[in-house]
Amino acid sequence: MSSKLGEILVRENLVTPQQLREAMEYQRTSGGRLGANLVKLGIISDDVITAVLSRQYGVASINLDLFQIEPSVIKLISQEVALKYTVLPVSRSGATLKLAMADPTNVFAMDDIKFMTGLNVEPVIASEASIQMSIGKYYSGSTEIDIFDAAFAFEPDKSTSRKSRNGSKTVKADVGLSDSDLDVSLETFDFAHSDGEELEVIDNNEEIDLATLTKESQGAPVVRLVNVLMVDSLRRGASDIHVEPYEKDFRIRFRIDGVLYDVMHPPMKLRDPLISRLKIMSKLDISEKRLPQDGRIKIKVKVDDRSRELDFRVSTLPTLFGEKVVLRLLDKEKLMLDMTRLGFEPESLAKFQRNIANPYGMVLVTGPTGSGKTNTLYSALQSLNTPETNIMTAEDPVEFNLEGINQVQMKEQIGLNFAAALRSFLRQDPNIILVGEIRDFETAEIAIKAALTGHLVLSTLHTNDAPSTISRLVNMGIEPFLVATSVNLIQAQRLIRRICNNCKEEVHVPPEGLVEIGFDIEEASTLTLYKGRGCEACLNTGYRGRVGLYEVMEVTDELRELIIIGASSMELRKKAIELGMITLRESGLYKIREGITTIEEVVKETVL
Repeated sequence: MSSKLGEILVRENLVTPQQLREAMEYQRTSGGRLGANLVKLGIISDDVITAVLSRQYGVASINLDLFQIEPSVIKLISQEVALKYTVLPVSRSGATLKLAMADPTNVFAMDDIKFMTGLNVEPVIASEASIQMSIGKYYSGSTEIDIFDAAFAFEPDKSTSRKSRNGSKTVKADVGLSDSDLDVSLETFDFAHSDGEELEVIDNNEEIDLATLTKESQGAPVVRLVNVLMVDSLRRGASDIHVEPYEKDFRIRFRIDGVLYDVMHPPMKLRDPLISRLKIMSKLDISEKRLPQDGRIKIKVKVDDRSRELDFRVSTLPTLFGEKVVLRLLDKEKLMLDMTRLGFEPESLAKFQRNIANPYGMVLVTGPTGSGKTNTLYSALQSLNTPETNIMTAEDPVEFNLEGINQVQMKEQIGLNFAAALRSFLRQDPNIILVGEIRDFETAEIAIKAALTGHLVLSTLHTNDAPSTISRLVNMGIEPFLVATSVNLIQAQRLIRRICNNCKEEVHVPPEGLVEIGFDIEEASTLTLYKGRGCEACLNTGYRGRVGLYEVMEVTDELRELIIIGASSMELRKKAIELGMITLRESGLYKIREGITTIEEVVKETVL
């Protein structure tokens, strides 16, 4: 059927040979019927396909929008059968059932339905889209959401290669079921015409119409919008995409260099289809809207004639007015595995490298979510990754695949947590163990025992600074003498924004203001400070990229004695500074001296 339909469409000059090849290539990768794919790609309309098929097979066509089908007729065929064969019972006359079909040559469907109903089947042609919409309408009693609005129509033949704001070529995405040629950006979406067309907020208790929702999520505007979001997030250097539904608003934000920016407010009518599209791409259950879900999307992006693979980690959370979706972009090319480029001060880097080179003991990296802990630990593992070393990691989730390292994904629902993984690791002859996070006494106890029995253990904790990590472990129930003997080094870190080099300029700050944040009076009077003026390269923010602040506390014999006698965090901090520890604030002041960042960034992330 596909090849014949394609030949007819080309012969009648309804599509070009190039468009047909594009649709057939899309069909090979995504499946589905050729006609439906031509419509999905925006090459031809449903009505034209239906008319051509009607002439080709000598079967009457039907517009389902003009019919009101009786409930008694709908009951003749179950929803499962209707979805399986893409058919819809239209009317019954005596022993004959008029059946709307997307493919009137499907004799298996007609035979099955004839056997189930005991009626003769008279096929009529309707478009695949209208049949699926009608299935959702009649079998669940819900009304369809018309997302094929003129305000969102695209004309592929008129698309031209646009330039991004930084002058580079706009990237193109090839994403699962999406259009193969994407040549738009967020700025091309003008939703002004959607005023007054918003739907009412759906009741959370309303029955979910999966057929309609699935169909809408695969509509051309929704597919293109999702593609544009992903590609534009890459172009702008975003780390996260936030899709947030509210009562009378639908907001999309990007997190760029740690700061959230409002980028888009699509119409409410796209809320459910867009969220469903993201859930389908990440292989989540679109019918489950009451519980949080986690998934993953892998895409290929072509940038400057070079294909790149990107991962998006997807998290959904039920909120008052729908599901919030957050996509974390995991770009392996942004993973910086060279520790000398992370932002360490020379003496702090020397301490860190010296302690990860130890054959046993524990190295802990602390800081809030999004402070670069994973990057630091992956950098450490990469420097230790040799053929003679057995490295095992327990992560939740595994963010990047590292060659030569045995990485294990935690699955709490089946009992595979950090503690269970650690026990198994100890039977796998490891040299180095990475535990994604120490969350409880059981995990901490096993990790410390591993560190005391000849293994190097790397892990993370959520604490504000390096000295308070000791108190946290003791509060978990670990004996102070075990903490003192097992922990070799604790590192606290933060990420702050770099000044954009393209628009960097000098700025005057009164010496009194510099003294307040930690500079001495002599240095404050001679110091040259910088800020970013704002340009196209940094999206007028004055910042581009981020750099780390590091507080590295090496556990020396003097500190071990204090830990064993139960010294407080303040006492440990004071002693560590005496022994040469650079605090987070001092690390920030060093970055200000070097002209890397601004006072505002350092004050925002550190305390004196």
